[in-house]
Amino acid sequence: MYDWANSAFATTMLAAVLPIFYSEIAAKGMSKTTATSYWGYTNTLAMIIIASSSPFLGSMGDYTSKRKRFLSFFIAIGIIATGTMFLIKEGQWLLASALFIFGRIGFGGGNIFYDSLLPFVAHEENMDQVSSMGYALGYLGGGVLLAINLLMILKPKLFMIPGSIEAMRISFITVALWWGIFSLPLLVNVPEPGDSEWGRPLTILRQSLYRLKNTFHQLHDLKEAFKFLLAFWLYNDGIGTIIIMAAIFGSEIGISRNHLIGSILLVQFVGIPFTLLFGRLARYLGTKTCIIIGLMVYTIVVIFGYFIQTPSDFLILAIMVGLVQGGTQALSRSFFARMIPREDSAKFFSFYDVTAKFSGIFGPTLFGLVGQTTGSSRYGIFALIIFFLAGGAILLTVNPEKGKRREAIK
Repeated sequence: MYDWANSAFATTMLAAVLPIFYSEIAAKGMSKTTATSYWGYTNTLAMIIIASSSPFLGSMGDYTSKRKRFLSFFIAIGIIATGTMFLIKEGQWLLASALFIFGRIGFGGGNIFYDSLLPFVAHEENMDQVSSMGYALGYLGGGVLLAINLLMILKPKLFMIPGSIEAMRISFITVALWWGIFSLPLLVNVPEPGDSEWGRPLTILRQSLYRLKNTFHQLHDLKEAFKFLLAFWLYNDGIGTIIIMAAIFGSEIGISRNHLIGSILLVQFVGIPFTLLFGRLARYLGTKTCIIIGLMVYTIVVIFGYFIQTPSDFLILAIMVGLVQGGTQALSRSFFARMIPREDSAKFFSFYDVTAKFSGIFGPTLFGLVGQTTGSSRYGIFALIIFFLAGGAILLTVNPEKGKRREAIK
């Protein structure tokens, strides 16, 4: 249910409404290409902050056994920042960037502790299915709210809203409420793994730094997990950049707001059955093989993305992404969970999330720089092909069976 809850931020704020609002309203007066580049740089700064703090946060979560407490803290940050975006007016791109960075920190920081609960709520043989079900529920929850927000934007009078711009602002409040309300099932019902006390602040700090140092040594010994993280770092760079840059890229090339949001909404509902299908296929084809299939489709997506011209082209691109996006990410999460010590899950998932966040640094930055240099973001989207090819090549060398046979290192 937390996938259901926080996917509202992923769909409305990361992928669909906020990027368009940023381009058309917050960055009003800028050229479209400059606005696209600034959006990329904003995401880069948010990812730098999260990536640099994630390993330490993960170590603190394991040492204190207060994963849910940390999760609650980041949920609160994300909700407050998201709801406050209602106040953004024309030309206030700097305020929009600042609030989005805090919202992204809440979203990304919370995921460290949420993902670390996976080994405690699912047996090893069920991790693919549980992780895939979470992503599928995320697509459904994020899609339902995005559909409501799209209807508000298209037909504001039905909701007694003066216009579509005001409806976009109100959609930010709906995300904050959705995120908060549907986080409650996890916060209330899922038990906190472990029963450690907080202890003295200096002791927590010292022990967390000590555990962080040990994690680097453990990752060196867990060679298959380390190779996977390197592969994930590369290919997830491409996936994340497509998610956060697709709408603002479409706006730049002249595709209407309604077509953009509608296409991204379609991704959510295409993603539900295919995410579940990936979870089942993993039983027969293997988790790694299914991830490779997803990366092959993404390679086709970025090639096709260079040539798109019409709303129909963008719709086809969205459907292709919907076929593999959730399945690739869900199986990556469960693939990694099998190769790490269960008792140190928060610590290792902090590194997993660091990998994801650092990939979120380079992709949007490359996209923005190439767009500013060439005057067109088409070259930026094509440049993402290197991430899928390089990530897939490294993933082919990972031996999951060898990784699963490792001894848990204390």
